[in-house]
Amino acid sequence: MNLKLKRPIVFFDLETTGVDTAVDRIVEISMVKIGVDGQKQVKTRRINPEMPIPAEATEVHGITDEDVAGEPTFKQIAKSLAQFIEGCDFGGFNSNRFDLPLLVEEFMRAGVDVDFRKRKYVDVQTIFHRKEQRTLVAAYKFYCDKDLENAHSAEADTMATYEVLEAQIERYPDIGDTIDQLAEFSSNGNTVDFAGRIALNDKGEEVFTFGKYKGRSVEEIFRAEPSYYNWMMEGSFPQYTKKIITEIRLRIK
Repeated sequence: MNLKLKRPIVFFDLETTGVDTAVDRIVEISMVKIGVDGQKQVKTRRINPEMPIPAEATEVHGITDEDVAGEPTFKQIAKSLAQFIEGCDFGGFNSNRFDLPLLVEEFMRAGVDVDFRKRKYVDVQTIFHRKEQRTLVAAYKFYCDKDLENAHSAEADTMATYEVLEAQIERYPDIGDTIDQLAEFSSNGNTVDFAGRIALNDKGEEVFTFGKYKGRSVEEIFRAEPSYYNWMMEGSFPQYTKKIITEIRLRIK
């Protein structure tokens, strides 16, 4: 195994009702836990999203409302899932921008407290794009010389992601082989919330990354314009982003 681990890492992939991390839901989740000894544990199951699956989403992953009608909701599996990922780092393909923020939202909606701040996150897509500029199917072909069968099946995509990372470590010595090195290489910058709405500037201050106050200090804006906090809390921002700005607001007080 090329990957050097100090603690287990969970590679995961989600199939969902859509691409909005604030409102969409998981319909299938697959996780491959890699132990420090290289042993693998695979968990894959479909989930009732408690909302209709749009036709355009079904066209991507092939999962229909009928397929998940008798499956458990995320809330019903949240505690056992939290136990499975306890003490693990995470890996995925485009996971830092999409899968991880959505997973965090699902746990928050379920009322299960999982501290994601102490984990490391390796995004295989970021490594791939910085090195080759391709998609997962092409990445699998390029690095592993295999055709990805059952693409957009959560388990197939998850296993392919792990294999691609193993090949990347072998091909690119400069990216490192520890989770700390890989997480640093594949990070999306100093984001504070998983959706990337809040980030740290060079001074270590939380700043907005969007809108009319982009680049401005969150504390500064909340002091000068308290209504902006209320606007965000009432808007369609992810729950975790709202949690972060609430912590900042309480810190000001």
